[in-house]
Amino acid sequence: MKKNILLWGAAVLVLASCGSKSSAVSATTTEPVETKSKPAVTVAKDVATDAGKAAYENHCARCHELFKPKEFTKEQWAPILVSMQKKAHLSDAEMAPITAYIYAQL
Repeated sequence: MKKNILLWGAAVLVLASCGSKSSAVSATTTEPVETKSKPAVTVAKDVATDAGKAAYENHCARCHELFKPKEFTKEQWAPILVSMQKKAHLSDAEMAPITAYIYAQL
């Protein structure tokens, strides 16, 4: 009986985790979107910026106060980001959205 319940539970989890591909594609679309506050922007850029901002806030604020991206130039940020990546033990994949967010704000 327990085996059947576990098998059914696993099947439900597998089926529930299989979302439609259209939802993943729509989150990364690059078609221009008109908004009142901004002219045409790409949804992918906004999604990436939001992810980068969240990663910056989650990872970097653990150890110190967050710096505003415009406090430094791109040239000044480059060694800071390399140094902080090592100190925070972040992989390149974890660091990429943070770097993209910082550079997008300059």
